[in-house]
Amino acid sequence: MKVKYTLLHQDKNCKARYGTLETNYGTYELPIFMPVGTQATVKTLDIRDVKEINSAVILSNTYHLWLRPGEDIVNKAGGLHKFMNYDGPILTDSGGFQVFSLAKPKDISEEGVKFKSHINGEKLFLTPEKSIEIQNKLDSDIAMSFDECPPASATYEYMKNSVERTLRWAKRGKDVFNNPRQSLFGIVQGGYYKDLRKFSAEETVKIGFDGYAVGGVANDRESKEDMYKAIDYSIPYLPEDKPRYLMGVGEPVDIFEAVERGIDMLDCVLPTRLARHGHAFTKDGKINIKNAKYKEDFTPIDKECDCECCKHYTKAYIRHLIIAEETLGQRLLSIHNLRFLISIAENIRKSIKEDKFLDYKKEFLDRYNKVNK
Repeated sequence: MKVKYTLLHQDKNCKARYGTLETNYGTYELPIFMPVGTQATVKTLDIRDVKEINSAVILSNTYHLWLRPGEDIVNKAGGLHKFMNYDGPILTDSGGFQVFSLAKPKDISEEGVKFKSHINGEKLFLTPEKSIEIQNKLDSDIAMSFDECPPASATYEYMKNSVERTLRWAKRGKDVFNNPRQSLFGIVQGGYYKDLRKFSAEETVKIGFDGYAVGGVANDRESKEDMYKAIDYSIPYLPEDKPRYLMGVGEPVDIFEAVERGIDMLDCVLPTRLARHGHAFTKDGKINIKNAKYKEDFTPIDKECDCECCKHYTKAYIRHLIIAEETLGQRLLSIHNLRFLISIAENIRKSIKEDKFLDYKKEFLDRYNKVNK
């Protein structure tokens, strides 16, 4: 089935929206933060952990699964859900971000993109049609249109040509899309140019998709202000009855700023990446658990957090695990960091329903930014 978005309430003081997303695996409240499971796994976690933190949609990566194990193997397993044993909604990105990080400008043509595998250097060629074919076989609930991800530093002329090519690719991808269980999202590009964002959004909507993403803000962005501008320049031209997805963003402050501007869905590898390096979110800001001051700290990472890590383990123990390079430490911090962001989304939804989003945002960020650790 196609996902169905229902707008239930907009905060009377801003553009923050509360709604529901109906999927093949149930109906979920939005806004949400979505964990990233690049290679059909959220790093260091199993599916029980993912469910325990109250996750809804999780992401997997088309490019990585194309190379390993291959979309045909996933398809033979019965699709991505059965392959990874997850009975919740899955979104697959198009592979565009990874491809363009590996490709050179001269290797991007109207037909597609030539690049070398990051695994063995094999020459590869990915087209809009191929990206959709892979995602159809992966059988995710939401597939993403194949787009070009130009750097924020691109010139206006390059960005304009890129936007126009992405639109042509979006149409080509939609034309071959043929999985009735999947929904297809279009992606708005245009860098930080107001007119290009408007043009990209309007033309993408004309093609017609089941949801819309704001892309190109997590590449090499120059500042948070530029990212917020890109959202502001895109949102007014997206339909109110479709979900809006901001790609690759996961800092707490950015979640609040995005939701305030009308974003419903966010994802990022940040919480698990930080965890693997010993960093944790807390309501009083990020901490580095490797710091010596935590050596004899027998309190939880965040005493107000309800995750398994904070309910059962101390900073001293987790610091020991991280210093000793035990994977349990990475797992526990990953559980905490993901639960931390998901709980922010839960509280955001509550605040929108009560028309108190801006109050919650101020309360949270005043405390989060107060202590520089």
